[in-house]
Amino acid sequence: MRHVAYALGLATAVAFAGGASAKTLNWASQGDALTMDPHAQNEGPTSTMNSQVYDSLILRDSKLAKIPGLAVSWKPVEPSVWEFKLREGVKFHEGQPFNADDVVFSFQRALSETSDFKNYVNSIETVDKVDDYTVRITTKGPNPILPDQISSIRIMDKEWSEQHGVQAPQNYKEKEETHAVRNANGTGPFILAKRDPDIETRMTVNEAWWGWGVSDPKTNVSEIVYRPIANPATRVAALLSGELDFVLDPPLQDLARIKATPGLKVEQVNQIRTIFFGVDTGVDKLRHTEVAGGNPFKNPKVREAMYRAIDIDTIRKKTMRGMSFPAGIITSPGVHGYTEALDERLGYDVDAAKKLLAEAGYPNGFKVQLDCPNDRYNNDEAICQATVGMLAKIGIEVSLNARSKSIHFKSLQNKESDFYMLGWGVPTLDSHYVFSYLAASKGSWNFTGFADARLDELTTLMETETDSAKRDAMIKEAWDILKASNVYLPLHHQVIAWGMKDGLTLPIVPNDSPQFRTAQWK
Repeated sequence: MRHVAYALGLATAVAFAGGASAKTLNWASQGDALTMDPHAQNEGPTSTMNSQVYDSLILRDSKLAKIPGLAVSWKPVEPSVWEFKLREGVKFHEGQPFNADDVVFSFQRALSETSDFKNYVNSIETVDKVDDYTVRITTKGPNPILPDQISSIRIMDKEWSEQHGVQAPQNYKEKEETHAVRNANGTGPFILAKRDPDIETRMTVNEAWWGWGVSDPKTNVSEIVYRPIANPATRVAALLSGELDFVLDPPLQDLARIKATPGLKVEQVNQIRTIFFGVDTGVDKLRHTEVAGGNPFKNPKVREAMYRAIDIDTIRKKTMRGMSFPAGIITSPGVHGYTEALDERLGYDVDAAKKLLAEAGYPNGFKVQLDCPNDRYNNDEAICQATVGMLAKIGIEVSLNARSKSIHFKSLQNKESDFYMLGWGVPTLDSHYVFSYLAASKGSWNFTGFADARLDELTTLMETETDSAKRDAMIKEAWDILKASNVYLPLHHQVIAWGMKDGLTLPIVPNDSPQFRTAQWK
C-alpha cells in the first residue's frame, strides 16, 4: 500500500465581499481521481472531482432528485425528441460564454470512441442547435430516462477544447496524456487551480457561479484542497488532529472513536452501490494460472460453488463491522427495478459447494488469481482476503493480487483479469444503466464474457418503452437472466460514513459524491 507523506497547515480565514467568514476546506480519501477529463472515466471519485468544476444540463440535489443545471427546463416535444432550454448569461471559468454550441460539442464528445460515457448516451441519434439557448436531442426511439442519463454528462467549452486539441476524450486505458487530464475549464462552482495527481488538487470558489442563490445558497468555503491518503490510520489521524476538515472514507473500525472525539461528527447513509466479484467465462484458458480442462468459470456449477462458498454474514459482521447489507443482485435499494425478492442470496453451504465442484470435474479445486483494488471500496482488500480463505475451504487456491484502483481499472478495461472485484453505483437510478454497462454483450464494463441475446434485446427495448408496467416486466426478466448466470457473485450493498468537523455542514449524499457547493462553515 502506498503511504503518502502528509503535512497540512490550516488555511488562514478569508472574507467574501458580503462579510461572511470563509476558509479552506481540507479533505482526503484513500484514492485520487483518475483524470480531470470529464468524459474519459466513468468512475465514482473521478466523477465527484469533475462535478465540482463542470456542470451538466441537469444536476442532482443531496437527495439525488433532478434539478435544473445548465438547462432551465426540458420536455419531450415529439415522442423521440427532447427540447432543452439553456441558461443564459453563464460563462466558463476562463470567460467564454456558454451556449448551445458547447452542448452539441460535449454530447458529440461523450459519444466518441474513447469516451467512457457512451452507454449513458448511446440512444441519442442527433443533438441539434435550435438557437443559442435551445437544443433538441433526438433519440433512436422514445427514451423516458434520458433526463436521468444526461445528468452525468459534463459540459465543456467547445472553443477551449479545440484550442487545446482535446476534441476527443483522453484514451485512458492507453495512458494517453492530454491537456484535459490536468486542466479544466468548466462552468461549475469551483475552479481548478492546481492538479498534481496523487499528491494535491486545489480548487477555488467560483464567485460568479450561476447557481449561488438559484440552486444553492452561496457557500462560505473559499477553496477546497484534496490530498489522497492511502493509509487508513494516517487518514483518520489527520482528521483527529484537526489537519483535515473532512474524510470521505474514514476506516470503519475508527467510526466510534471519531464520534467520541470533541469537535468531530460522523454522517451515515445507505449507499447506492453494490460490491461483487466477476469471473471471465469468455476465455478458453485462464490468464494467470494453468487449470486442466481450460477455463473452469465456463461451468455454471463452478460459479454456483464459488457463490455458495462465500460466507457473507461473516464478512458483514467481521470485515464490514455491520456497515453493509448482503446482496443477491448487483444493484441496490433506491434503483428502479430493484426488489427484495430479487435481492435474495443463494444460501451459504460449503458441502453443497464442494459437491458442485466435484460434479463440474474439479473435486480437488483449482488455482486462480483474484484481482482486487486496495484503495477504492470500503475494506476492499480485507474483503478479498476473507474470500481467499473461504474459497480455500472448497479447494480453490486463490492468489490475491491487490493493487491501486488506477492499475486495477486499467487492467480490467484491457481485459486482463480472470476473477476480479468491482463495485457499481447507478447514477441514473435505473436498472437499465446496470445492464447497458455490465450485462449487455457490448457493455463497456462487461468483462465476464457473458452474452445473452434476450438480455441484449431487453436492454434495448427498456430504453424506449414508455408503458411503465411493460418496462418493469422487461427489467424483471433481464434481472432474472443475469442473476441465474452467476457470472457476477454479489457480495453486499455498502453503507457509507463521512467524518468531519462539527463546524462543517455538508449533507451526505447516497452516491458518496460530496457536493461541496452545499458546504457551509458555522
